[in-house]
Amino acid sequence: MSSVTVVGAGVIGLSVAHELAAAGHRVRVLADRPATASVSAVAAAIWFPHDVNRSAAVLDAAAVAYRRFEQLASDPATGVAMRPGTVMVRRADADTSWTRSIPSFSRTAAGVRCTVPLIQTDVYLSWLRATVLAMGVRIDAVSVTSLPEDSDAVVVAAGLGSAALLGDNDTFPIRGQVVRLANPGLTDWFTDEDNPDGLTYVVPRAADVVCGGTGEVGSWDEIPDPAIEAAILRRVHALVPELRGQPVLSRGVGLRPARSSVRVERVPGYARPVFACYGHGGAGFTLSWGDAARIAELIAQIN
Repeated sequence: MSSVTVVGAGVIGLSVAHELAAAGHRVRVLADRPATASVSAVAAAIWFPHDVNRSAAVLDAAAVAYRRFEQLASDPATGVAMRPGTVMVRRADADTSWTRSIPSFSRTAAGVRCTVPLIQTDVYLSWLRATVLAMGVRIDAVSVTSLPEDSDAVVVAAGLGSAALLGDNDTFPIRGQVVRLANPGLTDWFTDEDNPDGLTYVVPRAADVVCGGTGEVGSWDEIPDPAIEAAILRRVHALVPELRGQPVLSRGVGLRPARSSVRVERVPGYARPVFACYGHGGAGFTLSWGDAARIAELIAQIN
């Protein structure tokens, strides 16, 4: 058993902590904010590799996470449910490589029809935190400005905050704005990445519908913009007329932690093992369990 410090308490950091604790390591998580106050909490959190380079490693990790979420969906306490929906396809050359990560799908006139995990973020993140605490993981609320030196290994899973800790100039934010409407009874989701008027998605949850969105590369603005919200609602109403007139329940902005490619590897140049697990863009939940398992494998190789 080794001691491992995980920097970051979003969905990636907590998933890594879970897999390391399950493997028998002593795990501590350091973060300046809880998962429920992180970008993870803003996400629509439907399984889909969005805003990420869909490499073979990414699709493999997505497949692992799909299977884990499918198992978790049997327990209502997790906040995970399997929901049918459509990924709209508007171009003949649209990238549908992600379909190899799911067990089944069908092609329709609108696009790709499939059933995928939908994660109710507040419920799931609270469940995941409680679960890792019950496994003996310690979670400390601290601001981390340098790599901790009091453990056998360190995993940097701090999203955009990872850049400063590891001197990585290849990370950048992608601003995503959402508005949450009352749910008139919708169950099916859809995403429309190639909508000519802008990225559009509708993700019904138990009591609301997450409507988006935006993909503003390089923007650090975390304040909801009323004009952007109005444009989102115009696109959403055009595609889902049932949402017209539904009251706004809440709104939010999240900065997706993007990179030219997801970084899951041992970082060279350190006297003791340091590992990177960040750069997931809009696919944090989608890749969480797969990349957490990969980090656990890499750490197992050094013991």
